[in-house]
Amino acid sequence: NIRELKTMKVVLLNSKELHDLINTSRKYPLFLIFIFFLSIIILFKRFTSRSKSNLPPSPPKLPIIGNLHQLGTHPHHSFRALSDKYGPLMLLHLGRVPSLVVSSSEMVREIVKNHDVVFSGRPKTTAVDIFLYGGQDVAFSSYGEYWRQIRKLCVLELLSVKRVQQFHFIREEETALLVNRVRKACADGACINLSEMLVGTSNNIISRCILGQSFEDEDGESRFGELTRRVMTDFTAFSVGDFFPNKYMKWIDLVTGLLGRLKASFRALDAFFDQVVEEHKAVLENDHNGSGRKDFSGILLGLQKDGMLDFELTPQNVKALIMDFFVGASDTTSTVLEWLMAELVRNPRVMKKAQDEVRRVVGNKPEIDMDDINQMEYLKCVIKETLRLHPPVPFLVPRKTLSSVELGGYNIPKHTTVYINAWAIQRDPSEWDKPEEFVPERFLNNPIDFNIAKDFEYIPFGVGRRGCAGVQFGIVSIEYVIVHLLYWFDWKLLNGGGAILAEEMDMSDVYGLTVHKKTPIHLVPIPYSP
Repeated sequence: NIRELKTMKVVLLNSKELHDLINTSRKYPLFLIFIFFLSIIILFKRFTSRSKSNLPPSPPKLPIIGNLHQLGTHPHHSFRALSDKYGPLMLLHLGRVPSLVVSSSEMVREIVKNHDVVFSGRPKTTAVDIFLYGGQDVAFSSYGEYWRQIRKLCVLELLSVKRVQQFHFIREEETALLVNRVRKACADGACINLSEMLVGTSNNIISRCILGQSFEDEDGESRFGELTRRVMTDFTAFSVGDFFPNKYMKWIDLVTGLLGRLKASFRALDAFFDQVVEEHKAVLENDHNGSGRKDFSGILLGLQKDGMLDFELTPQNVKALIMDFFVGASDTTSTVLEWLMAELVRNPRVMKKAQDEVRRVVGNKPEIDMDDINQMEYLKCVIKETLRLHPPVPFLVPRKTLSSVELGGYNIPKHTTVYINAWAIQRDPSEWDKPEEFVPERFLNNPIDFNIAKDFEYIPFGVGRRGCAGVQFGIVSIEYVIVHLLYWFDWKLLNGGGAILAEEMDMSDVYGLTVHKKTPIHLVPIPYSP
């Protein structure tokens, strides 16, 4: 430990004391023998203590910060490199927080099949505590009765197949607006920032489904849009208190201004959500035909008003769920669409094959519906392959062990934070042929799907009982937007105004709330006439 190292340093630097010690050992050989055996005993005790604890392998750590310095700017890359050396179960010390990194489908299988409840906790963070009302949402709430009730509510009332179909008109309208914006660019012969357009469309779809109002208008102006962009940035801000969770270190976040900034953003967000809730309540008071229940907020408050819930749903619960849905869906959808278009443009063979299928199935129909999309087998493989290479949340949502448990022959202590590196697992050469290449054909006649209960090598939406409940909602939105982009337009690759080769496209990523493309996609759309 640090005290022993300091003592050793003082002894070694003091040459007089060292000289006296050597002389003493010469005069008293028994003393030297005693010191030797005492050292052996101490080392043996430390070794046996380590053996009894039987913790997973761990890279060397630095005093105080532990392994924090090894996170880097791309933690999913850094953790995979460390796991290649230390194994699929690796223990890191991120500050004062013991953290288990899981990097193989075998270990994920063992977690879900044998210990899913033990691994169902959630670590609390400063951002979750502030923005999600102490974790009263579904994604970050503690495992227990409240979580079971709130997840059941989401699955049955908000994210069911029936509800996904009910919101189809929103996807239609927002996608039509996107197509019209792209058509306008075609008329001007302009190169468009497609990444920016996809963000706007995705956010508007999610915002209308959740709040009943657009994220931003045609001019890109919206109070909610500006506010949530601020919150998204604050949500991933580095908090010292998250890695040194004791009262003696939390003052640092106060001094740096982080806590003040987060609380200011929260107050503005909370006031906005209060306004949304009150507006929906006012509509529900005179709602005789269900018009006030056309979005998640109205549905939640309507169920509360009718006394249809088995538990009390407080205003804080409702606001936490609204925030949860927006954080979990908006950025994720736009990120997947951005990577999807990037991979298609970068792989002309795949682009042509996907477009041929889309245009063959749709034919000369004036509108594209979900029956058409359900016939597009190859396009669905393209989406799956995109999510394999580019899971939007590479570590999923971190977990926490609720008790001590044995995993993979190692002892995992209680309250260990658990990171499942989905990005590494989905690029594991022992699971996938040519794992770094974009090959949608690997999913043809392949039973692997978005099944959070059995496909442990493919987990872009999580796994086990704490997997994402909104898989169907997200996939349908992605399918609908991409089909229209591929049907109505051909695409020419440009970057900042100059033509580049497809293989030269920058595919580097940026780590944040989601892992998005570092450089936006600039393309020239070319209109297609059936």
